[in-house]
Amino acid sequence: MAKVALNKSALNQEKRSLKTYNRYLPALELKRQQLMIERKKAEKALEEAKQRVAELRKVVEEAIPMLACKEIDVKNLIQVNNVTLDTQNIVGCRVPVIKDIDFELTPYSFLARPHWVDSVVRQLKEMVRLRVELSVYQKRYELISHATRVTSQRVNLFSKVLIPETQENIRRIGIYLSDQDRAAVMNAKLSKQKVLAQQAKTQGGQS
Repeated sequence: MAKVALNKSALNQEKRSLKTYNRYLPALELKRQQLMIERKKAEKALEEAKQRVAELRKVVEEAIPMLACKEIDVKNLIQVNNVTLDTQNIVGCRVPVIKDIDFELTPYSFLARPHWVDSVVRQLKEMVRLRVELSVYQKRYELISHATRVTSQRVNLFSKVLIPETQENIRRIGIYLSDQDRAAVMNAKLSKQKVLAQQAKTQGGQS
């Protein structure tokens, strides 16, 4: 706990600080709760994206066994030229959202390749798109999780550190000032008694 001056000026400052902390804490707590909800949504979206990738992979493996044919190269048929991202503001946290995916299809001869290559191309394009989405969902989840942790740390700082310390400072200063006031009153009474005793002594000597 930082050392605080024991005077009325410090007391007023601590009271102003406490008022500020109590005003900000509810807003921070509300933000934390909203971020936790959004984190759950982001986590669900991420898991669903992973599931779609897994399901498509299974479909490709089961329905197109010709992919195992080493004589036909389908690995470079679909490539991503560019991914255009936009940003979305979620409770003050800016996260990416896919705006557009620019695919590049390697030209191939319909006569030189088997008929199933067209189906492979469609499946591969969908797989690439899902993997890009998965990457973005992963980033969204990471950013929202980070914002949730930071906000939770701030809530804890206010509720468990700053507010209790400020309340304790106010209590300490209040006790000190009360003691000072009582001491001042006692000193004033003692001084008055001394003056009265001195006056009585002086008057007694004159008589």
